[in-house]
Amino acid sequence: MNKLSEDGKVAVLYSPGFGAGWYSWNRQYPELVFDPAIVNLVIAKKFEELETFMILKYPDVYLGGMKDLEVEWVKVDRMFRIAEYDGNESIEYKDEDEMWMIA
Repeated sequence: MNKLSEDGKVAVLYSPGFGAGWYSWNRQYPELVFDPAIVNLVIAKKFEELETFMILKYPDVYLGGMKDLEVEWVKVDRMFRIAEYDGNESIEYKDEDEMWMIA
């Protein structure tokens, strides 16, 4: 899976707006979290170009959370998950949440 990395961190896409999630509504496409082309379009705030790109590359993806996309830079090899509540996504780190358990 292609990822954009800089200074020991990887760009992770998530949608913090309420209503529709990015990853949480498209879990069958985990590459949407890391796709460098999407990351670059979000950073440049080129959402019209992003929509065209998405329609061509991922025609079956739900685009509801696209306009709320943000990039978070996550340290390489750091464990995280994208949590969602009512479409509002956030990034949680394994080492910051005391609720993680192992059986």
